[in-house]
Amino acid sequence: MLNVAVKAARAAGALINRAALDVEAVRVSLKQTNDFVTEVDKSAEAAIIETLLTAYPGHGILAEESGSEHGAKDSEFVWIIDPLDGTTNFIHGFPFYCVSIALAVRGKIEQAVVYDPNRNDIYSASKGRGSYVNDRRIRVGKRTRLQECLISTGFPYRPGDKLKPYLNMLGEVMSQCAGVRRPGAAALDLAHVAAGYTDGFFETGLQPWDVAAGSLLITEAGGLIGNFTGESDFMDHGECVAGNPRIYGQLVGTLGKYSKFAGAGDKAGLRQTLSGAEDETAASGNEEAAPVAKPTLKSRRIKADSAAAPVGSAAQVPDAPF
Repeated sequence: MLNVAVKAARAAGALINRAALDVEAVRVSLKQTNDFVTEVDKSAEAAIIETLLTAYPGHGILAEESGSEHGAKDSEFVWIIDPLDGTTNFIHGFPFYCVSIALAVRGKIEQAVVYDPNRNDIYSASKGRGSYVNDRRIRVGKRTRLQECLISTGFPYRPGDKLKPYLNMLGEVMSQCAGVRRPGAAALDLAHVAAGYTDGFFETGLQPWDVAAGSLLITEAGGLIGNFTGESDFMDHGECVAGNPRIYGQLVGTLGKYSKFAGAGDKAGLRQTLSGAEDETAASGNEEAAPVAKPTLKSRRIKADSAAAPVGSAAQVPDAPF
């Protein structure tokens, strides 16, 4: 099954690479604000589905663009597909995007492929058999202190995304680690964590096709992945954190209170923190709105005269030198 998934990913990658030669000619549509789809997304998805269903006509399909329109509706085998993760990068010619294909068997991910067409790298994993990039076995990074780690993330970009809590969350992580990167394709971000290129990843607003393949790459490479409170059954939760076991634990400790599944106490504490930050910002803004008046040239001269020597003294205080 993994070989068929690799074949499908390469077929999609060939279409993407061909279109990338003249990206200005690619037709782009807007699904919603800042959420784009191109003719390349659709043709790549069609190529993947055709390859998979030719080999396994009884399997189901869950794809980003066509949903569950294709394939069997009641199969225990479901292919989860993102034909072009990082569409915004692609249409701008920014070379960070990928093809993501995963196979869920009775709800558990058992096969995974993430293909980076820019580098011609195939990240793959089969349940119980480890993770690979091309033919090389990969493992998550070995760092154990968050302050030494490079963390990747994704920013909210859709209407309704909660930007303020995210900025607070980002600020906390940035203050605790060596650096944060936002490349713009979650599936490839997760593949890079699995390979040890980055040490951790977190993001909100995700869909199953964004994280399905990457989740198996992470666990087969020795890492952990879940929602912000550390629950491993996270695929439909819309939030994700990943890393090696030590870094994963530290990120969960920081991010847990921002989860929609956090306890009432954590949520109350977070609301208090956010409220305090808003009050502090407002106070700072008021101070900036009423700056201390600067002395004028005339006032400075008057002040200089008042500091002159007593009456009768021969000493004279010169004017200020301006």
